[in-house]
Amino acid sequence: SFTMNMYLFVYDLMQFCGHSWIFTNMIIRFMTFGKDSLADTFYSIGLVMRLCQLLSVLEILHILIGIDKSRLLPRFLQITERIIVLFVVINSQEEIQGKYVVCVLFFLWNLLDVVRYTYNMLARMGIYYLPLTWLNFSLCIPLYPLSVLAKGFAICVSLPYFESFGTYSIKLPFPFSFSIYFPYVLKMYLLVLFTGMCFIIQNLFYERMAHLGTGNMKNKRS
Repeated sequence: SFTMNMYLFVYDLMQFCGHSWIFTNMIIRFMTFGKDSLADTFYSIGLVMRLCQLLSVLEILHILIGIDKSRLLPRFLQITERIIVLFVVINSQEEIQGKYVVCVLFFLWNLLDVVRYTYNMLARMGIYYLPLTWLNFSLCIPLYPLSVLAKGFAICVSLPYFESFGTYSIKLPFPFSFSIYFPYVLKMYLLVLFTGMCFIIQNLFYERMAHLGTGNMKNKRS
């Protein structure tokens, strides 16, 4: 138990350092270069962002083997949403990487993750700072839907490029005569994205009630 707790603490620390670096870098660049910094956000921090998101796949494994008590489906949906949008949509289309929506998306992701991993690190040590607990379980409720809207907008902006370049579209030769037109796949995924959003928001409210209920708040104060 102690070993697993230390492992999770190190994992949260690594994620905190990565997302803090990205978040700080974005703010400093914006304060220095203004709007000009938005267009090359992906080029300046995209590598670290991709590493952090790949590392987050371990959180699914943590739940499966039982060392993390979070619910599997909501966390799985949140992680796969980011993986699909970042690696399949943004990373594959260079024309999308310079859009302002990428900067907005990265800002929302990292703001949420800096708070979440800070809370997780302290929780591993048995420290529950009341304002941070409130922020962790409250901030995600308005910001997560905004991030879903940004993901949906990024997908919509990418559709003309997938149509023009035929990226990921597959046409099998005879005798199969079967083809996959990837823009249609993305349009169907938009339905999945917004349907999953309703389920995840419901789960976020459930977690907030579980951690910030009257009884829990009194226990944490004591």
